[in-house]
This record gives sequence, structure tokens and C-alpha cells, in this order.
Amino acid sequence: MGKIRNPQYRIVVADSRTKRDGRAIEYVGIYQPKFDPSVIEVKSERVQYWLSVGAQPSEAVQRILEKTGDWQQFKGLPAPPPLLVAPEKANRQAAYEAEAKAAAGIAETPAKSTPKKAKAEKPAAEAKAEKPAADADKTPAAPEVAEGRPSDTKAVDPAEPNREAVAADAKDPAGAGADAS
Repeated sequence: MGKIRNPQYRIVVADSRTKRDGRAIEYVGIYQPKFDPSVIEVKSERVQYWLSVGAQPSEAVQRILEKTGDWQQFKGLPAPPPLLVAPEKANRQAAYEAEAKAAAGIAETPAKSTPKKAKAEKPAAEAKAEKPAADADKTPAAPEVAEGRPSDTKAVDPAEPNREAVAADAKDPAGAGADAS
């Protein structure tokens, strides 16, 4: 089964006299080697039944059954290490709903919380004691100096027009100071 560069196999029980791709007696599993890790799904109890009644697996199917541990179980050998299992895919709808609730929770949180009541409940003595401590924490902000720049540089607000250019335009509204070529 499958398509070009994406093989997929069915594990089937078939009569040895039928065609290779002919009618199968029962489908007992799938094997998809291109996934990481490979997908191997086998109906273990049905495989055990067919092996017990004399079914002979092909070499490829026997290797798959050895990976899943069904061949060892049939032969009475120790089980192989467990197969790697792909991580479960996240439910996209559940993730979307969780994000929507979180966004709604953020929008509702300011309306529900009442910080003014919390401040009003404190005794006046505690409020006075906290006020000087808050003032002590405040230190005059030093101008931010970027590395390699002089300390007298000003931060330029891109939304605010250039005051020097506005002042120059006010003095010379006709633009007479511009070079006429």
C-alpha cells in the first residue's frame, strides 16, 4: 500500500495459495516505516491465535513480530525492549480554548481585583510607615548612557517633531535660506 516514497504495509493472514496482493483472510496489523518512530500496530491476540493454529509468518512479518514481542511470546522467549512511541499530538481545539480562557481571564482580572480596598483596609499607622520607605527607594534617575556615546546625548522621540527644524521654519517660512540653484 502507500504511494511513491511513502510505503505503508498491512500485516495480513492469507492462504499461501492465493496471490500476493489477493484476498486476505484477516487484517492483523499495519507497518508504516516512514514515520519517526515507525508505526507498528499489531492485534496481538489475533496474531497469537493464528500462530497457534499453524500460520507461518514471512521473514519480514516475523521481524515485525519480533519487534513487538509477539514472536517471543509465541516461542516462550524473554520480551524485547519496548518500542519507541511517538509523543501524543496536542489537541489544537483544547489549546485554543485554553488560550481563549486565559485571554478572557486576563481581561476579567483587573475588573475583579480591587487593590483600592486592600489599601483602604490597612491601618493609617502602617500606611504612614510605608510611605517614607517608598520615598527612600526612589533615587533620582540617572540619564541612560549607551556604551561609546557621550553622556550629553538626548533620547529622540520619533513621534515628536524635531524642535530645531520647527524653529528654523518659523524664522524662515518662505524657505529663503535654502540654496536656490
